Amino acid sequence: MQFWFDPVCPWAWITSRWILEVEKVRPVRVDWRIMSLAYLNLTQHEGKDLSPEYLERMGRAWGPIRVVAAAAKERGSQILGPLYTALGNRFHNQGRREDPSVIPEALEEVGLPASLASAASSDEFDEQIKASHHEAFDDVGLDVGTPVIRIRGNAIFGPVISPAPKGEAAGRLWDGVVLVTEAEGFFELKRTRDRKPSFE
Repeated sequence: MQFWFDPVCPWAWITSRWILEVEKVRPVRVDWRIMSLAYLNLTQHEGKDLSPEYLERMGRAWGPIRVVAAAAKERGSQILGPLYTALGNRFHNQGRREDPSVIPEALEEVGLPASLASAASSDEFDEQIKASHHEAFDDVGLDVGTPVIRIRGNAIFGPVISPAPKGEAAGRLWDGVVLVTEAEGFFELKRTRDRKPSFE
């Protein structure tokens, strides 16, 4: 299965930790892919209906995903999962989203050169990011965000969960998601989010 992520999204982070639990209890292996919330919200949605605060956050969101793309170019796609984990632990679990030392630390943790951090302010990898982004969003549509997953050729937004279930509970949720994605005319299950992201 494929999993598209932007490292700054807390909801995608929780779902990614769920899918790692799924790998322990189901015959599933994740193929990590990149997408860009900044590109989705600022370019594809033209910044419509976004607060000034969110617009500013989206402007800063280009940096981390550019570094991730640079890392993939340097080391190959197999680095995406480890680097996502290194970044996500710092951004979300440690609450260091505004800390400029997060990216160099995460690069060092996965054995990549600190010089890749300079990609954050370069558009060199933007076309690579957009190509991966379109692979998901041309399929699933633009009225969603991240995560997007593809199971057996069927792409879907979500699941959006908090906190991430563990063990067999993670496996049962996976079974249900697989089931609904197999229904050709299935589009949506949803209820109002009544809690903030939980990284427990």
